[in-house]
Amino acid sequence: MRNSLLDRFRGAGGTSGSSGAGTFRADFTASLVVFLVAVPLCVGVAVASGVPAELGLITGIVGGLVTGFLPGSSLQVSGPAAGLTVLVYEAVEQYGVAALGVLVLISGLLQLTMGALGLGRWFRAISVAVVQGMLAGIGLVLIAGQLYALADAKAPTSGLDKIFGIPELIGDVAGSGDALKAVAVGVGTIAVLVLWPRFRKGAKVLPAPLAAVALATASTVIFDLPIARVEVKGLLDAIQPPGGGEFQALAEVGVIGTVLAFTLIASAESLFSAAAVDRLHDGPRTNYDKELMAQGAGNAVCGVLGALPMTAVIVRSAANVHAGAKTKASRVLHGVWLLIFAVLFPSALGIIPVATLAGVLVYSGWKLIPTKDLVPLWRTHRGEAIILVVTAGAIVITNMFEGVIIGLLMAVAKTAWETSHVHVEVSGREDGDGAGDKPLHVRVRGHATFLRLPKLLDELEGLPREREVELDLTGLRHVDHACEMALATWTERHNAVVKRDAGVEEGVPA
Repeated sequence: MRNSLLDRFRGAGGTSGSSGAGTFRADFTASLVVFLVAVPLCVGVAVASGVPAELGLITGIVGGLVTGFLPGSSLQVSGPAAGLTVLVYEAVEQYGVAALGVLVLISGLLQLTMGALGLGRWFRAISVAVVQGMLAGIGLVLIAGQLYALADAKAPTSGLDKIFGIPELIGDVAGSGDALKAVAVGVGTIAVLVLWPRFRKGAKVLPAPLAAVALATASTVIFDLPIARVEVKGLLDAIQPPGGGEFQALAEVGVIGTVLAFTLIASAESLFSAAAVDRLHDGPRTNYDKELMAQGAGNAVCGVLGALPMTAVIVRSAANVHAGAKTKASRVLHGVWLLIFAVLFPSALGIIPVATLAGVLVYSGWKLIPTKDLVPLWRTHRGEAIILVVTAGAIVITNMFEGVIIGLLMAVAKTAWETSHVHVEVSGREDGDGAGDKPLHVRVRGHATFLRLPKLLDELEGLPREREVELDLTGLRHVDHACEMALATWTERHNAVVKRDAGVEEGVPA
């Protein structure tokens, strides 16, 4: 029986030739490492999203027991992600926690549908600059919001207000001893996150997020610091299945936009994460359609439970691979450990300082910003760098959905501009007897779109005004309606003017 269970997991991501016992032992160890990484991230993302901490654990459990068991990507791990924190917070503020289940459920069903239709691979066609800009925008808003949580203060709602309110926040912190203590705990957490990986022996035994949270929590308890702690409910009390009233909200345009944003961002982040994880191991490659369906199934279950939306998380996935995981058994087991922890030790969450989790998310937000890639990208692909910056800025100024749409439109416009090359060839300019009476033959080649129309008309306007024109468009591989109409109108008007002027010179009334 034990061997048959091992055989079901073996081959999902393992190395050929490894024994069943050895594979299971490696997966068991890796699952513990991933569990230790997942606990502070699940709780931190939930708190930052404005929902009970237990909902983050529920999403992590579903990510292990449901998504982790399904085919798709062999070693990547799913759960609540920092990348959706800003969007979830906005949705909860606008529609309430009760509506969250409906949003996540419909997003999951959309993911299942897209995966069944074979659309998973198409997410690889999304501009990398847009995805990086999306993550950078999320990171900036996340950092700005968590700076307030770092000081036990309430953050403004919009991204711009959060940024512009930072000077006032600094003044408030400077005048409050309790706020300074909370900031010290949060900054200390960030320092441990940065420095802990340098102690390689310690990092192998204890993951940096858990070490940071454990040290900060111990310091808070020992010194009895008067700072905010995580509020804890029972696991069953936190579950809020959506009711009929919540489904009625789907008639609102804003709700539909939020669902589409959930679907787009969760799918793109999960599949880009899968591509990154595939580069970390030598096991089977990801089946993108099946992985999208696995993510959809997980989100559908999370929606029914009223929990947070789920994505594949690169931090947990990389920890899983580096810990020596061989099959998907490691991510399923990590869900088991989360379930045991949430059921048996929920009160352990109540001693964690909010400022500590804010420090973890500030660090996570900073990791989302491609600081190392921006300068090289500007040197080699300036247009892509502009798209990245504009997408990030648009998310900060407006919101997640509108910012991503602006980035996608810019990427499409850039591609259309680069591919719409047009060349104008003119024949019949030769001087000679009677040459002035013959029309110029103008042949247009390439791709004629409205983006290149001003340049094309400028070239045509430069032709001799006393010669008629024969316009030949057979060399065009593509011409859009706007360009075709403009060229036909210009040719007709140009030739009419030539005939009129010729008639005036010959004494014929105009």
